[in-house]
Amino acid sequence: MNLNDTDFELFAVPARFAQDRAALDARWKELQREVHPDRFAAQGAAAQRVAMQWSVRINEAYQRLKDPIKRASYLCALNGSPIDAEKNTAMPPDFLHQQMEWREELDDARDAAALDKLRAEVEVGRARALSSLDWLIDEKGDYPGAARKVRALMFIERFAQDIEAKSEQWGQ
Repeated sequence: MNLNDTDFELFAVPARFAQDRAALDARWKELQREVHPDRFAAQGAAAQRVAMQWSVRINEAYQRLKDPIKRASYLCALNGSPIDAEKNTAMPPDFLHQQMEWREELDDARDAAALDKLRAEVEVGRARALSSLDWLIDEKGDYPGAARKVRALMFIERFAQDIEAKSEQWGQ
């Protein structure tokens, strides 16, 4: 293992969007067993510190690989198309229109049924966007297009949190 390996190399999986979550989970457990600081107790404090660094590196890689949005962001960055969500907020007009409609529906929602309907619409939008990431990254290798889709997904995720916050305000 090399600290400079990509997350994909570290986990010995192909550098693609589609991943087998069970395989990632199993590899994470295997890697954590290999570098657990207790295994290095007889070798002293320095060896335990190195093991702890490895453990942190493995956990960071696992968090990126298991989350579809983080994984797509990472793939885009590795392939020269960083997300830059803080600086690049441009969205296609049809996506902006959809967001405005959703925002109005959320503002106008007066009961749980309205929130449930909106939640379902947003989930469909999220599923479509995730599916298109698979196609953009693994099939087309279109990392700039995937970066735009990731930025849209980040918005969808934040909006889904807004729906949940409103639901919690109502005690549901």
